[in-house]
Amino acid sequence: MDLSNLKPAVGSTSSRRRVGRGPGSGMGGTSTRGHKGAKQRSGYSRKIGFEGGQMPLQRRVPKYGFKNFNRVEYKAINLKTLEELAKVKNLTKITVDDIVAAGLASKKAKVKILADGELTQKLEVVAHAFSKKAEEAIVAAGGSIQKL
Repeated sequence: MDLSNLKPAVGSTSSRRRVGRGPGSGMGGTSTRGHKGAKQRSGYSRKIGFEGGQMPLQRRVPKYGFKNFNRVEYKAINLKTLEELAKVKNLTKITVDDIVAAGLASKKAKVKILADGELTQKLEVVAHAFSKKAEEAIVAAGGSIQKL
């Protein structure tokens, strides 16, 4: 087999519809467009969401709220997760790179440390954001924080 004898699979292709070639073709006369109305005319293009004059769905449905495009999304990491990570990897300083390497966050994600769980060991934590309670807990355990 080579490029000279490649063929499409049987039944996968069909010849294009030739319209407006006389009544014998079965597609003469109106050329499959039907009688009268906008869809029959040349140059017709339907508006997106147009429903034939019926009130379109996007106008029927009530709208509420808004999306704040300045919102910053953080990947939440709890203190208990940091504790486990430090024990498993034997770390005293935990950075965002360590969290990414452990598969807890993606490379592009901003990391926020939250105060769920207890911190028993002294840790130096580097992240994008900290909750107040998490900050207090890390400092109370003798560690330090650094915001990126």
